[in-house]
Amino acid sequence: MVSSLILQHKHKLTYEKLFDNIKFNLLTKTALGLQTLDEVPFSAASLFNFQNKLNSYFIETGINLLEIVFDQLTEKQLKELEIKTDIQRTDSFQAASNIRRYSRLQLLVEMIIRIYRVISEEDKKDYEELFSPYVKKTSGQFIYRLDTDDIGSELEKVGEVYKEINDTLKPKYESAYGRVEIFKTFERVYEEHFSVVEEKITIKASEELTSSCLQSPDDIDATYRKKNNKQFYGQVVNIVETCNPENPIDLLTDISVHANNIDDSKELNARIDIIKEKTPNLEELHFDGAYGSKDNDAKFDKPEVKVTPIQTAIRGRKNNGVEITINQIDKDKYLVSCPNQTKAVEFGTKRFKAEFDLSICSLCDFASKCKLIKKKASRVYYFTEEEYLKKRRLASIRKIPKERRNLRANIEATVSEFTRKMNNRKLKVRGSFKASIFAFAIGINVNFGRFYRYQREQAISTA
Repeated sequence: MVSSLILQHKHKLTYEKLFDNIKFNLLTKTALGLQTLDEVPFSAASLFNFQNKLNSYFIETGINLLEIVFDQLTEKQLKELEIKTDIQRTDSFQAASNIRRYSRLQLLVEMIIRIYRVISEEDKKDYEELFSPYVKKTSGQFIYRLDTDDIGSELEKVGEVYKEINDTLKPKYESAYGRVEIFKTFERVYEEHFSVVEEKITIKASEELTSSCLQSPDDIDATYRKKNNKQFYGQVVNIVETCNPENPIDLLTDISVHANNIDDSKELNARIDIIKEKTPNLEELHFDGAYGSKDNDAKFDKPEVKVTPIQTAIRGRKNNGVEITINQIDKDKYLVSCPNQTKAVEFGTKRFKAEFDLSICSLCDFASKCKLIKKKASRVYYFTEEEYLKKRRLASIRKIPKERRNLRANIEATVSEFTRKMNNRKLKVRGSFKASIFAFAIGINVNFGRFYRYQREQAISTA
């Protein structure tokens, strides 16, 4: 079943096409290790149940078993080809969920319709007056007939419906309908969009809604993000791969899936220890400006990690003042340099302080651009350990050989290997766990393809 999922995502197959291949395609049968033409190892229901069990196990334990498969295969491939893992690079890409985009009112109406579908026939009769304005048409048709000026009043009416469902149906669904997932989703939407003050329901202002609010009842994990004037609903896939120039090929070493409203720097912070554990020889990690942060600087500097971050782009405004460099010579001992002076540092109550001779500063060609604090006898530069680590990160790319400064760029080709399996960067599946199945399946395919092609070329060259 794992092999089938890998083949399914490799060839962008629907479940129907996958099972057609398992039944009738000799190449697929051979790949799955099936010995006879009439052998069908499992049914469609078994494959769906298998994925549900993987998801349940992940929820219970926090362990993604497909990630373990990916890690075990990768470890063997790295050893087989003696791939150097000391230099690696990372990047991420949007993996949009296969969901309809709802307006706020349409989402709220859609939830009412879905609640109506699952309640008993008896409750449908008892609450007919409450539901009837919304369940005779689709949520899209309901919105279509409204004027823009009517939306505010309709939101208020919907709020009253939600309160009624919450107050009167909730005790029932906690017992009779407790295992119906849509009621849990309803409760989440109710809390996200409404508040109750002195038994009166009020609609939360749009500004109070976060990007983590439910975007669709079909994908409760999808989050919202706006990037480069584009709207994204779904998850983000982060990948890490080797990139030492001496390697015959490069392989993916880490894959993770996270909400798209989580900054890349935070995801990297959560993965640094895991990446280091998988590849203990890691010494240098290349990334773009989205990954740099003070928390990551501190983590990279830990004795048990000790990874040099190489950032290829800088976030924020450029500093137009005089460049100040800081060199650490021992713990809490630094030398600070400007174009004409180098000074030892003193530690104050909260910050480090370097004092530059004002007589030399007055003759400096850069005096008009200098941003340092001017005092009676000196110009003073204050900094913290966090600022030192940031400066070290931003300067690290200039300290490595020129041929290694553009290593990060090639990871875009690896990203393309993933996104080509998507339709306009939109997944065929919904939910973060199924997104992770896609990510690990493609990651296994990418590594296997590179490994196989290299082995084949070696066999041909030695033949």
